[in-house]
Amino acid sequence: MKLCVLGGGGFRTPNVYQALLRDQGSPRVDEVALYDVDEQRLATMVAILTEMATGFPDPPVLKPTTNLRAAVDGSDFVFAALRVGGLEGRRCDEHVALELEVLGQETTGAGGLAYALRTVPVMVEAAEVIKELAPHAYVMNFTNPAGIITEAMQAVLGDRVLGICDTPSGLGRRVADLLRLDPARIQLDYVGLNHLGWMRRILCDGRDVLPALLADDDLLGSLEEGKVFGREWIRSLGVLPNEYLFYYYFTRDAVRNILESGTTRGDFLQASQEDFYRAARGHGVGVADLWRSTVARRSATYMPEARRGDGREDVGDEGDQGYAGVALGVMAAISRNERQTMILNVRNNGTIGGLPSDAVVEVPAMVDANGVHPLTTARPDLHQLGLMSQVKDVERHIIGAALSGSKVAARKAFALHPLVDSVAVADALVTGYMNRIPEVGAVLTR
Repeated sequence: MKLCVLGGGGFRTPNVYQALLRDQGSPRVDEVALYDVDEQRLATMVAILTEMATGFPDPPVLKPTTNLRAAVDGSDFVFAALRVGGLEGRRCDEHVALELEVLGQETTGAGGLAYALRTVPVMVEAAEVIKELAPHAYVMNFTNPAGIITEAMQAVLGDRVLGICDTPSGLGRRVADLLRLDPARIQLDYVGLNHLGWMRRILCDGRDVLPALLADDDLLGSLEEGKVFGREWIRSLGVLPNEYLFYYYFTRDAVRNILESGTTRGDFLQASQEDFYRAARGHGVGVADLWRSTVARRSATYMPEARRGDGREDVGDEGDQGYAGVALGVMAAISRNERQTMILNVRNNGTIGGLPSDAVVEVPAMVDANGVHPLTTARPDLHQLGLMSQVKDVERHIIGAALSGSKVAARKAFALHPLVDSVAVADALVTGYMNRIPEVGAVLTR
């Protein structure tokens, strides 16, 4: 089978390739097309992946290319992880918002909307190429903001596009480890949008173990979410919130913490990745270890504004457990009919009452040779549904703005977002992003 990686020169590509190397099932991916616009980064990735493949039998053949059509042609699966505008664009997403004392995180709030504006047209164009040259391929989207991009691509490719995020499944896995339960025996009742969701029940052999976890001070306090949100707030909710809800429940704290730190996540990543690619260019043997050490530093500094120096829990080997493991699970379920249930970004189709049928939501779904099937779920409470509805409306306005070039639609999207909540600030954000990010200015032309 052929896998096409859009953004193949990107920093996360080795995670995907590690998962493929360890997979010895049949059929399996035997060809990986790496598409990127940066030839030097492609060359670096090929060196890393080749070193990782040492000792593995029949590793997938690597075919790097800067030609999108050649990469996509004949693919069985497409993994999309593009960053339009690069890390300099991400830095601008953050800083334009922070200068107005608004959150600029790349998937949540103003920063996520700016990122979507310049990314939607590129990903829709990619979807058109996939429809022409690989019409039977399944697209696993990791390009952020994942829910928005997945929904935009589905307008072209339908249900063959699904969004991947490892945050909900990672939460379930960490709870299982904490309670010393077999992760294979638990079922997760989760509902939301990408980076905006709640774990409502955790069932083990039909018994919900979440209430006992919430009642135990030591267990809840040792869980990462317990540290981020505080035990009493989680107990008042009665559910475990996705860590990104920190930006909604502690908005002012998040903005203040970032401003006080004097640096943003984008600042850190741009500096560390530039250092990495510079060092890797002529590194030779050991370049894969250089990549691993850089990944470890990145993970340890994840969402610092929420953790305030506590660091992040060990995220494990993402090649098995993270988004790459989810992607491999999707490919195995579809190509081998190895039925699995996982939390994915999929078309609603009536799963969550109160949201449009064609809206992309993040819920448990069963995956098999016949595709991806969201599972029936209980209706969210008013708080959850209200927040999801408002953000989903914003997402749809931003897709419309990105595809039409309308500044009016963009302004409406920013103004209606609960983390902006000001028409005047929305105006300043649209103007600021157009002036500071060329790719946004090129989209908003009318």
